[in-house]
Amino acid sequence: MRRFASLASLASLASLASLACSSVARSQSATPAAYDVYAVRYATLPGFRVASLIAGADTSRRLDIAMMVWLIRGPNGRNVLLDAGFHRPDLIQRWKPADYVEPSAAVARAGVRPEEVTDLIVSHVHWDHFDGADLFPNAKIWIQRDEYEHHVDSTGKSLDRALDAADAQMLARLYRAGRVALVDGDAREIIPGITVYIGGKHTFQSQYAGVRTASGTVVLASDNVYLYENLDKHLPIAQTLDRASNLRAQERMLTIASSPRLIVPGHDPAVFDRFPTIAPGIVRIR
Repeated sequence: MRRFASLASLASLASLASLACSSVARSQSATPAAYDVYAVRYATLPGFRVASLIAGADTSRRLDIAMMVWLIRGPNGRNVLLDAGFHRPDLIQRWKPADYVEPSAAVARAGVRPEEVTDLIVSHVHWDHFDGADLFPNAKIWIQRDEYEHHVDSTGKSLDRALDAADAQMLARLYRAGRVALVDGDAREIIPGITVYIGGKHTFQSQYAGVRTASGTVVLASDNVYLYENLDKHLPIAQTLDRASNLRAQERMLTIASSPRLIVPGHDPAVFDRFPTIAPGIVRIR
């Protein structure tokens, strides 16, 4: 009898060990990926009016603003971009950026070739954030459904001046090719460890992203916050359809980010002073 009891005990222990291992495996698989996040600068717009960025700013103030995209690299094989910059010759001629390189070339300096970008999160449809989408041929494109449906029809016609005609045609073409994923609303985890939030009405339905990193949650605000000054002085951006909603978005970012310093504005050159440089024009957000 003691022999049978001993065998039963061993079987029970083995069963418990198996359950424990299974529980650990499930826990590990359920843990969201921790990403590395980089701000990647591809150009500068010299002498930009600060009053076009911060509501109520002195109209004589000028700032050389940074044009950037954000690279999110994960151990899960995902190379995610937030925004795509611009590259059309007519836009370059019109805006005359300094130190310009194509956004795809700038991202390649961070070690990711254009064809290796798996996902592109479009914060909004303005030319300097969406025009470069076709530089990344394999990327799945994430955009708010309301942003898409408000701005473009099935024929590729722009329905709002926020989206210019050429980019409207590109967006419709990408949608027909099955590469566009429409995000239905707020606080959606579109990729494990990456959640998008409805923004502060910079366009009809702009969005921003919260990203899990080893340093905590980073908030990539894009144009929902232009400059650190917007956050520091709690001032709305100048270009918004609803200033109150923009301020609410800023306040919410402070609750999402693990630290205020991990909120990254869309055009502030100081981003490249506040974080460690890993290559020219590239800093790691941590």
